[in-house]
Amino acid sequence: MADNITMTEFAQRFVAGDFESSRLAVQQEAGWYDWWCRTSALANKTRILGKKVLAIMDSKRFDKNKCYVFFKNNCPMVGKLYDQFSICDMATGDVLFCIQHLEKGSHGCDKAHWELYDNNVGFEVPVVNGSWRECVKYFMNN
Repeated sequence: MADNITMTEFAQRFVAGDFESSRLAVQQEAGWYDWWCRTSALANKTRILGKKVLAIMDSKRFDKNKCYVFFKNNCPMVGKLYDQFSICDMATGDVLFCIQHLEKGSHGCDKAHWELYDNNVGFEVPVVNGSWRECVKYFMNN
């Protein structure tokens, strides 16, 4: 994985179109860490998940200048692949938040939804298990 960039730099580069290329090196710069899908699919996933990152950038729950984001495409033991992004502390590398998008049939789900885990309360149970709008609300209403 390339050197991590702050969330602020990610946002600036995302808006500027720096991560549009499907070249693997570009997608790794965007923050892709692990994936089971085709490498050619990462650019589209970056477009989708990058917009989600932008939606929560102004949260008071983390410092966008002291955090970075990374992306994963997970392969569960049962069900479909699913995507997630994590927000991490630049200094320690600790994962502060993990946000997963589970589609119907992934990880045994009967319907598509988002799960948000907050390290402040532990990662055992999601603090949000529902819509993307609920995730945004959690981040923006502190």
